[in-house]
Amino acid sequence: MPNAGGPEPISELQRLTVSLRGGFAQKDRCLVLYFTGKLDAFSEKQFLEYASDVLKANKLPVLFDLSKIDFVDSSGLGALVQLAKQCTEAKRAFQLVGNTRVAQTIKLVRLEEFLHLVSDVPTALTNLSA
Repeated sequence: MPNAGGPEPISELQRLTVSLRGGFAQKDRCLVLYFTGKLDAFSEKQFLEYASDVLKANKLPVLFDLSKIDFVDSSGLGALVQLAKQCTEAKRAFQLVGNTRVAQTIKLVRLEEFLHLVSDVPTALTNLSA
């Protein structure tokens, strides 16, 4: 049964590692991948495998929601770059949303344009639905 006003759940939040959980939902004709915890050297392999598998199973525009990620390091940024390249090569529209900490890290290395960083989920969904 759909949540009133929220994304329709497709999967439960899955434990990818001890410190990272992920899930996905479909909202406004977009695929939303959301994660909680730490995106670091310990979790980046599982993050990439999970996200790649979900992307292969669905062709909708994609939103990577990292607003509940507590920490991202250089390995996590590398994984995000790989996903962005996959989307770009497949000519698939994508956007990324992060909390202040994630956004600052992305901006520090000047990847905000490459990763299509936007400030919030509603903005990303509007951009992807256009």
